[in-house]
Order: sequence, then C-alpha cells, then structure tokens
Amino acid sequence: MDTKVLILGSGPAALTAAIYAARADLKPLLLAGPEPGGQLMWTTDVENFPGFAKGIQGPELMENMKAQAVRFGTTYLEESVTAVDLSKSPYAVTTNVGRHQATAIIIATGASAKWLGLPNEQRLRGKGVSACATCDGFFFKGQEVVVVGGGDAAMEEATFLTKFATKVTILVRKEALRASKAMIHRAQHDPKITIKYNTSVIDVLGRDKVEGLKLKDVLTGAVEEFSCQGLFLAIGHQPNTEIFKGQLEVVGPGYLKVENQVMTAKPGVFVAGDVGDWRYRQAVTAAGWGCMAALEAEKYLAGLNG
Repeated sequence: MDTKVLILGSGPAALTAAIYAARADLKPLLLAGPEPGGQLMWTTDVENFPGFAKGIQGPELMENMKAQAVRFGTTYLEESVTAVDLSKSPYAVTTNVGRHQATAIIIATGASAKWLGLPNEQRLRGKGVSACATCDGFFFKGQEVVVVGGGDAAMEEATFLTKFATKVTILVRKEALRASKAMIHRAQHDPKITIKYNTSVIDVLGRDKVEGLKLKDVLTGAVEEFSCQGLFLAIGHQPNTEIFKGQLEVVGPGYLKVENQVMTAKPGVFVAGDVGDWRYRQAVTAAGWGCMAALEAEKYLAGLNG
C-alpha cells in the first residue's frame, strides 16, 4: 500500500501523530506492531495524563486515542514490521502481511522491557516471572513477591503489588534508590514493602513455578536463597530500533538520534516517543513528540509539493 505518511507504532506517540496527520488530510497509514497500544496497555491507573481528573485506565486511554485517530481518517493495521529500506524515497516497509511505501515515515516503535538474563528466568516466565505487575499481580493474592529495580517504575510496581501480595521486597543493586522523592516516600511508608539494598539476583528457583531466588550481596559476595512466589522485573526498557540498524544513527543503548527534536538525518523520516526519548519516557511527552513529528511531516510534504 502506498501512502504519504506511514506511522510505525501504536502507543501515545504513534496515535497522536496519526490524529494530527489525519486532521491534516494526509490519510496516514499506521502499523500497530506486535504490541498494539504500547506499554500503556499494561498500565491500570494513569493519573498523570492531562484531562482526566480522576485518572483513566491505560487500555481505555489507548482505545480512545485509537478511535480518535481512525475517526479522522487513519488506516490502522495490526501488522508487524520485518524490514525497512530507507535508502531512497519513497521508503519501503515490509511487514508480516505485505509491503508498504511512504514519502514520510514517523517511527514510534517504543521500547520493550529488559530482562536480567538469568539461567531460569525465561523458563519460568509466566510461571511467576513477569515484567508487568499490572498484568499479573492479581495472580499473587496472599503471596510474597520481589520487585527488581530502583527507579520510579519499580516503586510503582511494588506499590501496585501490595493490593494483592502479603509482602513485597524491592531489590536494589546499589545503596540508594534513583526514583523520585514522592515515589520513594510512598514505598518506604508502605507496611507491606521492604527494600533490600546492595543485592543482585543470581537465579530464579523452582521447577514448575517460582519458589524463590538466589541472591548475592554485591559488597560481600555472600549468597543466600530467598523465598518468594513471584519475581517482577522493573529495570528499564530497550528501544525497539534493531530493525533500523545501519540505516539510522543511534545513541546510548539504541535510541534513535534526532535533530531539531524529531528529525533524523534521512529527509522525511521522523522520530516520536520512547524510541528516541531516553530522558523523560512519559506518556504525555510521547504524545507531544507525536504531535511535533506529524507537524514536521506535514511541513516536509508541503515543501515537496512546492
């Protein structure tokens, strides 16, 4: 399918870009990718997105944004990109279903959860090992769980899990948390939460389900077995940029390099959201990036038409 604007992704950045591009009568085509809706599909209460005084459920917010984009003329396809060719315009994108061409592309492929790479981590994934507390927390009623991480995401996951678990232990590799003061205060004053510093996870224990963890004190090297029934990873995300390797410049752990906020070195190729945002990584900033990318795409296409 040929289109003026092709949007890769389906989170806040992609859908905001789609709304703006559609309202500009650019008839954008959006390829949702393997996780339609992005990370907010795994978030329950979203309380920091403007316009919702009482908060809103993540999936509901994404469904509303999708409906708004489609209403204005966005073609929404649940296809996953397998290859891209940015060597010349129109740019070509191959998916698991077919092939598309576009004069302008907005890349909003987001980021994916990181894993620890432990021997039994993936074997027990879905059997007590998870990277999404809001998805799986319900299954740990009356049990003891562990959250790995020291940032806001870890504090939020731990706090959420207290709705179900009898005890939540946060494991931090360093001697201090890097989360915001508000999130740290909330976690430290929750009677169900315990924070264990200078501790790393060596492996997950259990045959058919998580029964505990093997932990290591990073200062002394001492190893211990820690009983728990669930392990939740909250150690960050990896930008989904592998498919653009060799065609677009990346910085840090793989974020797409941008100029003037949303532009890449390729004319007509723009970036929006977590795939390029290594600093803020918020739904509202992703939406802002999507808006800017769509406006720049509109300006770029207008320039081509003289």
